[in-house]
Amino acid sequence: MIDRADYYAAKLAYETDASDVHAARQAQSDIVVVDVRSEEAWAQGRVAGAIHMHYSEIAARAPREISPDAEVVVYCWSPGCNAGAKGALEFSRLGYNVREMIGGFEYWVREGYPVEDADGTHRRPVDPLTGIARIRTRA
Repeated sequence: MIDRADYYAAKLAYETDASDVHAARQAQSDIVVVDVRSEEAWAQGRVAGAIHMHYSEIAARAPREISPDAEVVVYCWSPGCNAGAKGALEFSRLGYNVREMIGGFEYWVREGYPVEDADGTHRRPVDPLTGIARIRTRA
């Protein structure tokens, strides 16, 4: 029987969230953020600075494009999408240190972090259900 502490330690070894990914990038961490969604989803918007590698392409592309020593974080659309798990599995099979960003692109956007698309880099307002929104005060 697995101990609860062991379970949660393992969970944190395999998962991360948008807040922790953003903080690591702000701290100049060398993590590689990989969007494993379709080309159409990538074009619609993505985590700023991420690379695109559909989960079905990882086995062929990752060894050529990503250092085997890299810390990799994968994401898909949302908590309702399992492409992130599929991508993490492929990176794991190749021996990468990989974690899945829980909440996916949805929570990255909802928490107000930078998003890229064909028009450049943008930030949407923080959704008060997922993060602390700035409170407007009257002058």
